[in-house]
Amino acid sequence: MKLGLIAMSGVRVQNAELAALGLTLPAFVERSGVIASLPSLGLLTLAGLTPRDVDITYLEIADLSATEGLPGDFDVVAISSFTAQIKDAYALADRYRAAGTKVLLGGLHVTALPDEARQHADAVFIGEGEPIWQQALHDLRNGNLQPVYDARGQSFDFAFAPMPRFDLLDISRYNRLTVQTQRGCPFRCEFCASSIRLFPGFKVKPIDRVISEIREIKRLWNRPFIEFADDNTFANKAHGKRLLRAVAKENVRWFTETDISVAEDEELLHLLADSGCAQILIGLENPSRESLHGVEQKADWKARQADKYLAAIERIQRRGITVNGCFVLGLDNTDETSFASVLDFVRQSGLYEVQITVQTPFPGTPLYTRLREEGRLINDTAWETCTLFDVNFQPTHMTVAALEKNFRALMGELYTQTARRDRRRRFRQTVRGFHPPDQ
Repeated sequence: MKLGLIAMSGVRVQNAELAALGLTLPAFVERSGVIASLPSLGLLTLAGLTPRDVDITYLEIADLSATEGLPGDFDVVAISSFTAQIKDAYALADRYRAAGTKVLLGGLHVTALPDEARQHADAVFIGEGEPIWQQALHDLRNGNLQPVYDARGQSFDFAFAPMPRFDLLDISRYNRLTVQTQRGCPFRCEFCASSIRLFPGFKVKPIDRVISEIREIKRLWNRPFIEFADDNTFANKAHGKRLLRAVAKENVRWFTETDISVAEDEELLHLLADSGCAQILIGLENPSRESLHGVEQKADWKARQADKYLAAIERIQRRGITVNGCFVLGLDNTDETSFASVLDFVRQSGLYEVQITVQTPFPGTPLYTRLREEGRLINDTAWETCTLFDVNFQPTHMTVAALEKNFRALMGELYTQTARRDRRRRFRQTVRGFHPPDQ
């Protein structure tokens, strides 16, 4: 059996003015390129669960319009896509099915909208892929493929996590490779469309499994840069510290996403620096406590952290660990003054790197459900606008045009070479002035 694993890897901003502006801002283009160039860890993981007698090819398609015909001759293809490219994924799936190739679709978008996906697939996968993949392969071989494989109600035990097939990649094409150390998140942010939508809980991967994956990458790439593909790597601080002690022995540089509470644990900060951590991305969302009310739906946790942001960023960065602060513009409790507030905060905080996004109603999220019920979605199936930079909802305290205009202006302030240079100079000064306490 010839199996094609196809990742739809490109994300294209729909707003023409924003796209044009982005082309003139190298710092913005660089970060966007990093995100788009990551391989599909989900597909590589399923490849690790596939018997070796299956002939597997891994492909990435950034722009379907530049691809003629079928990008490979396969018996079956499994296609993975961001929501923003799901319509291209469906179009490619239709091409394959017309040629007699079986098509499998899964992931976050398909889990949110399986009935939509079924119109373009021979089988759809709902929830985590690991518990149901091998049954689907068995059914394929026996001519008994089912239309739906549903993992909801099951939980894959990470103790049995397969080794992703990193060997299927052309390593020279990537500036980083991904390893997952945990899945899910203990928080419940209204807009979050990450792995919590596949597995509505929180679990960690055994450390020896994580280290084995890092070593497999090192076997293929002498000095790799690793991205931990987690929602919140250090939500479990005790496990995180054990992980860092193990990673420190591997001599790798790495990046991850976590929450601001890491700054409260001096031992954890020391271990982060000692283990080769280059940067952590933290979802700050907005510098104002009032603006954050209701974003985290369990205990309003995000709002309760806002007053700690400045001190926390300083404590992390003085250790030599850069912080990429992520902000969401257009939150319901904000108006046009929020753009200046974000700019002022970035300058005051000395953040090394900044990522600004527009509030985005991804399907399957509480945000999407609420905005649809309130009649505030501009187009409730405009998946191509789920880029994090396009507006597909009516804000509460400004017009759509005002949100788009102010977002472009803020981008123009934050992503110039001068602004970037100033942030780096400020970071170097912070690190030079720090004298670590005895550990």
